[in-house]
Amino acid sequence: QQAEKLRKDLLLQAQALQEEWFLGKPLHDEESTIIHHYAFSENPAAFEYPDFSAGWALSISLVNSLTSKIEEEPLKSDFTIDLKHEVALYIWEDGKGPRLTGVPELCTLPEHKPRAQYCATTVSSHSPVCGQPVKSDNIFVAVKTCKKFHSDRVPVVKKTWAKQASLLEYYSDYADPTIPTINLGVPNTERGHCGKTFAILRRYLSSHVPKTDWLLIVDDDTLISLPRLQALLSCYDSSEPVCLGERYGYGLGQGGYSYITGGGGMVFSREAVVQLLASGCKCYTNDAPDDMVLGMCLNALRVPVTHSPLFHQARPEDYAKEFLAHQTPISFHKHWNIDPIAVFNKWLLNDKHTEALQKSTKEEL
Repeated sequence: QQAEKLRKDLLLQAQALQEEWFLGKPLHDEESTIIHHYAFSENPAAFEYPDFSAGWALSISLVNSLTSKIEEEPLKSDFTIDLKHEVALYIWEDGKGPRLTGVPELCTLPEHKPRAQYCATTVSSHSPVCGQPVKSDNIFVAVKTCKKFHSDRVPVVKKTWAKQASLLEYYSDYADPTIPTINLGVPNTERGHCGKTFAILRRYLSSHVPKTDWLLIVDDDTLISLPRLQALLSCYDSSEPVCLGERYGYGLGQGGYSYITGGGGMVFSREAVVQLLASGCKCYTNDAPDDMVLGMCLNALRVPVTHSPLFHQARPEDYAKEFLAHQTPISFHKHWNIDPIAVFNKWLLNDKHTEALQKSTKEEL
Protein backbone atom coordinates (compact mmCIF):
# COMPACT_ATOMS: atom_id res chain seq x y z
CA GLN A 1 0.00 0.00 0.00
CA GLN A 2 2.85 2.35 0.81
CA ALA A 3 4.51 1.54 -2.52
CA GLU A 4 1.26 2.22 -4.40
CA LYS A 5 0.82 5.50 -2.53
CA LEU A 6 4.38 6.51 -3.43
CA ARG A 7 3.82 5.57 -7.08
CA LYS A 8 0.74 7.78 -7.31
CA ASP A 9 2.56 10.61 -5.56
CA LEU A 10 5.46 10.40 -8.02
CA LEU A 11 3.05 10.45 -10.97
CA LEU A 12 1.36 13.55 -9.56
CA GLN A 13 4.74 15.20 -9.11
CA ALA A 14 5.66 14.36 -12.71
CA GLN A 15 2.43 15.91 -13.96
CA ALA A 16 3.20 19.04 -11.98
CA LEU A 17 6.56 19.45 -13.76
CA GLN A 18 5.37 21.63 -16.62
CA GLU A 19 8.72 23.30 -17.23
CA GLU A 20 10.39 22.39 -20.53
CA TRP A 21 13.78 20.70 -20.16
CA PHE A 22 16.34 19.79 -22.81
CA LEU A 23 19.19 17.80 -21.21
CA GLY A 24 22.45 16.36 -22.50
CA LYS A 25 26.22 16.50 -22.61
CA PRO A 26 26.98 19.87 -24.23
CA LEU A 27 29.20 20.31 -27.27
CA HIS A 28 30.16 23.62 -28.88
CA ASP A 29 32.10 24.73 -31.93
CA GLU A 30 35.51 26.29 -31.52
CA GLU A 31 35.05 28.17 -34.80
CA SER A 32 32.20 28.60 -37.26
CA THR A 33 31.94 25.54 -39.49
CA ILE A 34 30.43 24.61 -42.82
CA ILE A 35 28.59 21.59 -41.38
CA HIS A 36 26.60 24.01 -39.19
CA HIS A 37 26.12 26.54 -42.01
CA TYR A 38 28.54 28.90 -40.21
CA ALA A 39 25.94 29.52 -37.49
CA PHE A 40 26.91 31.87 -34.64
CA SER A 41 29.96 32.96 -36.65
CA GLU A 42 30.69 35.85 -34.25
CA ASN A 43 30.81 33.55 -31.22
CA PRO A 44 30.45 29.83 -32.15
CA ALA A 45 31.04 28.68 -28.56
CA ALA A 46 27.90 30.52 -27.41
CA PHE A 47 25.57 27.81 -28.70
CA GLU A 48 25.60 24.33 -27.16
CA TYR A 49 24.16 21.16 -28.64
CA PRO A 50 24.03 17.58 -27.30
CA ASP A 51 26.49 14.78 -27.93
CA PHE A 52 24.05 12.06 -28.95
CA SER A 53 26.57 9.40 -27.90
CA ALA A 54 25.98 10.34 -24.26
CA GLY A 55 22.22 10.22 -24.61
CA TRP A 56 19.87 13.20 -24.39
CA ALA A 57 16.52 13.80 -22.72
CA LEU A 58 13.43 15.95 -23.20
CA SER A 59 10.77 16.61 -20.60
CA ILE A 60 7.31 15.42 -21.69
CA SER A 61 6.04 19.00 -21.74
CA LEU A 62 8.77 19.87 -24.28
CA VAL A 63 7.98 16.74 -26.32
CA ASN A 64 4.33 17.77 -26.47
CA SER A 65 5.11 21.33 -27.57
CA LEU A 66 7.58 20.11 -30.21
CA THR A 67 5.00 17.62 -31.52
CA SER A 68 2.48 20.43 -31.98
CA LYS A 69 5.10 22.63 -33.65
CA ILE A 70 6.14 19.93 -36.15
CA GLU A 71 2.52 19.23 -37.07
CA GLU A 72 1.72 22.91 -37.61
CA GLU A 73 4.75 24.09 -39.56
CA PRO A 74 7.27 22.35 -41.86
CA LEU A 75 10.97 22.20 -41.07
CA LYS A 76 12.80 25.30 -42.30
CA SER A 77 15.79 23.54 -43.89
CA ASP A 78 15.61 21.01 -46.71
CA PHE A 79 18.94 19.47 -45.71
CA THR A 80 19.73 17.39 -42.63
CA ILE A 81 23.51 17.45 -42.15
CA ASP A 82 24.35 17.34 -38.44
CA LEU A 83 21.17 16.27 -36.67
CA LYS A 84 22.34 16.99 -33.11
CA HIS A 85 23.05 20.64 -33.95
CA GLU A 86 19.87 21.03 -35.99
CA VAL A 87 17.72 19.50 -33.22
CA ALA A 88 19.18 21.97 -30.70
CA LEU A 89 18.50 24.90 -33.05
CA TYR A 90 14.94 23.70 -33.63
CA ILE A 91 14.25 23.41 -29.91
CA TRP A 92 15.88 26.76 -29.10
CA GLU A 93 13.85 28.50 -31.85
CA ASP A 94 15.81 31.77 -31.81
CA GLY A 95 15.43 32.11 -28.04
CA LYS A 96 11.75 31.19 -27.77
CA GLY A 97 12.50 27.66 -26.55
CA PRO A 98 14.89 26.21 -23.96
CA ARG A 99 18.64 25.95 -24.43
CA LEU A 100 20.45 22.71 -23.70
CA THR A 101 21.10 22.12 -19.99
CA GLY A 102 24.34 20.23 -19.36
CA VAL A 103 24.02 17.11 -17.22
CA PRO A 104 27.33 15.72 -15.85
CA GLU A 105 25.85 12.22 -15.44
CA LEU A 106 25.50 11.91 -19.23
CA CYS A 107 29.06 10.98 -20.16
CA THR A 108 31.19 9.77 -23.04
CA LEU A 109 33.85 8.23 -20.81
CA PRO A 110 34.83 4.57 -21.31
CA GLU A 111 33.21 2.30 -18.73
CA HIS A 112 36.52 1.30 -17.11
CA LYS A 113 37.54 4.88 -16.23
CA PRO A 114 37.32 5.64 -12.47
CA ARG A 115 35.13 8.71 -13.04
CA ALA A 116 32.64 6.57 -14.99
CA GLN A 117 31.16 5.32 -11.70
CA TYR A 118 29.33 8.65 -11.50
CA CYS A 119 27.99 8.37 -15.05
CA ALA A 120 24.55 7.24 -16.18
CA THR A 121 25.94 6.59 -19.68
CA THR A 122 29.35 5.48 -20.94
CA VAL A 123 30.76 5.08 -24.45
CA SER A 124 33.29 2.72 -25.96
CA SER A 125 35.85 4.53 -28.10
CA HIS A 126 36.67 1.33 -29.99
CA SER A 127 35.07 0.28 -33.22
CA PRO A 128 32.72 -2.69 -32.84
CA VAL A 129 34.30 -6.14 -33.07
CA CYS A 130 32.08 -8.53 -35.01
CA GLY A 131 34.61 -11.05 -36.30
CA GLN A 132 37.76 -11.09 -38.40
CA PRO A 133 38.31 -7.83 -40.29
CA VAL A 134 37.40 -7.98 -43.98
CA LYS A 135 40.55 -8.71 -45.99
CA SER A 136 42.02 -5.78 -47.91
CA ASP A 137 41.82 -7.72 -51.18
CA ASN A 138 38.04 -7.98 -50.69
CA ILE A 139 37.59 -4.19 -50.93
CA PHE A 140 37.92 -2.49 -54.30
CA VAL A 141 38.82 1.20 -53.91
CA ALA A 142 37.83 3.78 -56.52
CA VAL A 143 39.37 7.26 -56.26
CA LYS A 144 37.66 10.05 -58.22
CA THR A 145 40.07 12.67 -59.50
CA CYS A 146 40.66 14.94 -62.50
CA LYS A 147 43.68 16.24 -64.41
CA LYS A 148 44.02 19.51 -62.45
CA PHE A 149 44.45 17.58 -59.18
CA HIS A 150 46.89 14.93 -60.44
CA SER A 151 49.92 16.83 -59.15
CA ASP A 152 48.70 17.94 -55.69
CA ARG A 153 45.92 15.68 -54.38
CA VAL A 154 46.90 12.30 -55.83
CA PRO A 155 50.42 12.42 -54.28
CA VAL A 156 48.79 12.90 -50.84
CA VAL A 157 46.68 9.77 -51.39
CA LYS A 158 49.82 7.83 -52.35
CA LYS A 159 51.83 9.11 -49.37
CA THR A 160 49.12 8.28 -46.85
CA TRP A 161 46.40 5.64 -47.16
CA ALA A 162 46.82 4.24 -50.70
CA LYS A 163 49.54 1.88 -49.47
CA GLN A 164 46.91 0.23 -47.22
CA ALA A 165 44.84 -0.80 -50.27
CA SER A 166 45.31 -4.04 -52.18
CA LEU A 167 43.01 -3.08 -55.08
CA LEU A 168 42.83 0.59 -56.05
CA GLU A 169 42.22 2.55 -59.23
CA TYR A 170 42.23 6.29 -59.95
CA TYR A 171 39.47 7.54 -62.27
CA SER A 172 39.98 10.81 -64.12
CA ASP A 173 39.06 12.76 -67.22
CA TYR A 174 42.63 12.19 -68.45
CA ALA A 175 44.61 8.97 -68.70
CA ASP A 176 47.98 9.58 -67.05
CA PRO A 177 50.18 6.44 -67.17
CA THR A 178 52.55 7.78 -64.51
CA ILE A 179 49.90 7.53 -61.76
CA PRO A 180 48.18 5.62 -63.50
CA THR A 181 44.69 7.06 -64.01
CA ILE A 182 41.84 5.61 -66.05
CA ASN A 183 39.70 7.80 -68.29
CA LEU A 184 36.13 6.53 -68.06
CA GLY A 185 35.02 8.67 -71.00
CA VAL A 186 33.07 11.07 -68.79
CA PRO A 187 34.08 14.76 -69.03
CA ASN A 188 35.09 16.37 -65.76
CA THR A 189 32.47 18.53 -64.09
CA GLU A 190 33.06 21.24 -61.50
CA ARG A 191 30.46 19.67 -59.20
CA GLY A 192 28.21 16.64 -59.02
CA HIS A 193 30.27 13.90 -60.71
CA CYS A 194 27.21 11.67 -61.15
CA GLY A 195 28.25 10.44 -64.59
CA LYS A 196 31.69 9.46 -63.32
CA THR A 197 30.31 7.64 -60.26
CA PHE A 198 27.82 5.58 -62.27
CA ALA A 199 30.63 4.69 -64.71
CA ILE A 200 32.61 3.45 -61.69
CA LEU A 201 29.65 1.31 -60.56
CA ARG A 202 29.39 -0.27 -64.02
CA ARG A 203 33.13 -0.93 -64.16
CA TYR A 204 33.01 -2.51 -60.68
CA LEU A 205 30.61 -5.20 -61.95
CA SER A 206 32.56 -5.73 -65.19
CA SER A 207 35.40 -8.14 -65.91
CA HIS A 208 37.89 -5.24 -65.95
CA VAL A 209 38.43 -5.36 -62.17
CA PRO A 210 38.83 -8.24 -59.68
CA LYS A 211 35.60 -9.45 -58.08
CA THR A 212 35.22 -8.28 -54.47
CA ASP A 213 32.40 -8.14 -51.93
CA TRP A 214 32.90 -4.44 -51.18
CA LEU A 215 33.34 -1.21 -53.15
CA LEU A 216 34.68 2.02 -51.61
CA ILE A 217 34.31 5.25 -53.61
CA VAL A 218 36.23 8.30 -52.34
CA ASP A 219 37.30 11.74 -53.55
CA ASP A 220 40.95 12.55 -54.19
CA ASP A 221 40.90 14.77 -51.07
CA THR A 222 39.41 12.10 -48.81
CA LEU A 223 41.66 10.84 -45.98
CA ILE A 224 40.73 7.37 -44.74
CA SER A 225 41.95 4.47 -42.61
CA LEU A 226 41.39 1.24 -44.52
CA PRO A 227 42.32 -1.06 -41.58
CA ARG A 228 39.59 0.58 -39.47
CA LEU A 229 37.14 0.24 -42.35
CA GLN A 230 38.06 -3.44 -42.68
CA ALA A 231 37.24 -3.93 -38.98
CA LEU A 232 33.93 -2.08 -39.29
CA LEU A 233 32.85 -4.07 -42.34
CA SER A 234 33.11 -7.30 -40.33
CA CYS A 235 29.80 -6.17 -38.78
CA TYR A 236 27.95 -6.22 -42.11
CA ASP A 237 26.75 -8.98 -44.43
CA SER A 238 27.96 -8.36 -47.98
CA SER A 239 25.27 -10.66 -49.40
CA GLU A 240 22.75 -7.96 -48.41
CA PRO A 241 22.46 -4.54 -50.11
CA VAL A 242 24.60 -2.45 -47.74
CA CYS A 243 25.27 1.28 -48.27
CA LEU A 244 27.42 2.74 -45.51
CA GLY A 245 28.96 6.11 -44.64
CA GLU A 246 28.00 9.47 -43.19
CA ARG A 247 24.28 9.87 -43.81
CA TYR A 248 22.75 13.20 -44.74
CA GLY A 249 19.10 13.85 -45.53
CA TYR A 250 17.13 15.88 -48.05
CA GLY A 251 13.50 16.88 -47.57
CA LEU A 252 12.95 14.31 -44.84
CA GLY A 253 10.06 16.29 -43.39
CA GLN A 254 8.21 16.07 -46.73
CA GLY A 255 8.84 12.49 -47.80
CA GLY A 256 12.44 13.01 -48.98
CA TYR A 257 15.38 10.62 -48.76
CA SER A 258 18.67 9.90 -47.01
CA TYR A 259 22.01 9.64 -48.82
CA ILE A 260 25.66 8.87 -48.09
CA THR A 261 27.66 12.05 -48.44
CA GLY A 262 30.46 11.39 -50.93
CA GLY A 263 33.43 13.20 -49.39
CA GLY A 264 33.64 10.97 -46.31
CA GLY A 265 33.63 7.85 -48.48
CA MET A 266 30.75 5.74 -49.81
CA VAL A 267 30.83 2.00 -49.12
CA PHE A 268 28.67 -0.43 -51.12
CA SER A 269 28.29 -4.18 -50.94
CA ARG A 270 28.35 -5.92 -54.34
CA GLU A 271 24.67 -6.76 -53.90
CA ALA A 272 23.83 -3.06 -53.44
CA VAL A 273 25.62 -2.17 -56.70
CA VAL A 274 23.86 -5.02 -58.52
CA GLN A 275 20.45 -3.80 -57.37
CA LEU A 276 21.25 -0.15 -58.14
CA LEU A 277 22.26 -0.82 -61.74
CA ALA A 278 19.51 -3.40 -62.34
CA SER A 279 16.91 -0.82 -61.31
CA GLY A 280 17.69 1.33 -64.33
CA CYS A 281 18.25 4.35 -62.08
CA LYS A 282 20.62 6.84 -63.71
CA CYS A 283 21.92 10.41 -63.66
CA TYR A 284 19.74 13.14 -65.09
CA THR A 285 22.96 15.00 -66.03
CA ASN A 286 26.67 14.15 -65.72
CA ASP A 287 27.13 16.97 -63.19
CA ALA A 288 24.17 15.99 -60.98
CA PRO A 289 25.20 15.41 -57.32
CA ASP A 290 26.19 11.74 -57.37
CA ASP A 291 25.57 11.06 -53.67
CA MET A 292 22.08 12.57 -53.77
CA VAL A 293 21.09 10.74 -56.98
CA LEU A 294 22.26 7.48 -55.41
CA GLY A 295 20.16 8.35 -52.34
CA MET A 296 17.08 8.80 -54.53
CA CYS A 297 17.77 5.48 -56.28
CA LEU A 298 18.22 3.61 -52.99
CA ASN A 299 15.08 5.21 -51.59
CA ALA A 300 13.08 4.02 -54.61
CA LEU A 301 14.52 0.51 -54.12
CA ARG A 302 13.70 0.67 -50.38
CA VAL A 303 17.35 -0.11 -49.64
CA PRO A 304 18.31 1.51 -46.32
CA VAL A 305 21.21 3.94 -46.05
CA THR A 306 23.32 3.09 -42.98
CA HIS A 307 24.90 5.91 -40.98
CA SER A 308 28.25 5.62 -39.23
CA PRO A 309 29.50 8.64 -37.23
CA LEU A 310 33.06 7.45 -37.91
CA PHE A 311 32.94 8.82 -41.48
CA HIS A 312 33.35 12.60 -41.77
CA GLN A 313 32.50 14.89 -44.68
CA ALA A 314 34.68 17.71 -43.31
CA ARG A 315 38.06 18.30 -41.60
CA PRO A 316 38.78 17.48 -37.93
CA GLU A 317 38.64 21.19 -37.00
CA ASP A 318 35.06 21.36 -38.30
CA TYR A 319 33.89 19.10 -35.45
CA ALA A 320 33.70 19.72 -31.70
CA LYS A 321 36.81 18.41 -29.91
CA GLU A 322 34.71 16.55 -27.34
CA PHE A 323 32.81 14.81 -30.15
CA LEU A 324 35.99 13.43 -31.73
CA ALA A 325 37.61 12.65 -28.36
CA HIS A 326 35.66 9.40 -27.89
CA GLN A 327 35.88 8.27 -31.54
CA THR A 328 38.27 6.16 -33.56
CA PRO A 329 37.50 7.92 -36.84
CA ILE A 330 37.57 6.22 -40.23
CA SER A 331 37.67 9.23 -42.57
CA PHE A 332 37.91 12.99 -43.01
CA HIS A 333 37.56 15.14 -46.11
CA LYS A 334 39.10 18.26 -47.70
CA HIS A 335 42.63 19.68 -47.72
CA TRP A 336 41.53 23.30 -47.23
CA ASN A 337 43.85 25.23 -44.86
CA ILE A 338 45.35 22.04 -43.37
CA ASP A 339 48.36 19.80 -43.87
CA PRO A 340 46.55 16.63 -45.03
CA ILE A 341 49.52 14.34 -44.34
CA ALA A 342 49.78 15.67 -40.75
CA VAL A 343 46.01 15.19 -40.31
CA PHE A 344 46.27 11.61 -41.55
CA ASN A 345 49.20 10.84 -39.25
CA LYS A 346 47.42 12.32 -36.22
CA TRP A 347 43.92 10.93 -36.72
CA LEU A 348 43.98 7.97 -39.09
CA LEU A 349 47.37 6.27 -39.13
CA ASN A 350 47.24 2.53 -38.40
CA ASP A 351 48.03 2.70 -34.71
CA LYS A 352 48.08 0.77 -31.45
CA HIS A 353 44.28 0.92 -31.32
CA THR A 354 43.97 -0.99 -34.61
CA GLU A 355 46.52 -3.56 -33.46
CA ALA A 356 44.64 -3.99 -30.16
CA LEU A 357 41.38 -4.31 -32.08
CA GLN A 358 42.79 -7.06 -34.27
CA LYS A 359 44.22 -8.82 -31.20
CA SER A 360 40.91 -8.66 -29.30
CA THR A 361 39.10 -9.97 -32.40
CA LYS A 362 41.34 -13.02 -32.50
CA GLU A 363 40.88 -13.58 -28.77
CA GLU A 364 37.07 -13.40 -29.08
CA LEU A 365 37.07 -15.81 -32.02
